[in-house]
Amino acid sequence: MKLKNKIDYKQRRHLRLRAKVCGSAERPRMSVCMTNKHAYIQFIDDDRAVTLAAVSSMGFKGSLNAAAAKEMGRKAAEAALGNGIKQVVFDRGGKAYHGRVKAIADAAREAGLKL
Repeated sequence: MKLKNKIDYKQRRHLRLRAKVCGSAERPRMSVCMTNKHAYIQFIDDDRAVTLAAVSSMGFKGSLNAAAAKEMGRKAAEAALGNGIKQVVFDRGGKAYHGRVKAIADAAREAGLKL
């Protein structure tokens, strides 16, 4: 398969990650989806194909910069801990682990979630 553009590369990275990362009831997958305007975080049990908790940046004012991403990570950790989730597998969704994605992960760790 010949890769044609940036989207093909991202899909390829995401599939490569998903082959290795799988969530369970004890340790769900923390899936991070980043767009230009918003971020979406879900805690997924892949064995049952169920979303256990979810947070989005729809309620945030302004742009989704690193500071807003930190707030998202903190809120996601609170939602997870509220549902009894203490340990997760981090799925960065094919994005590079820096900037906003790293800020979300670091904030979740600081709030008490084990990644």
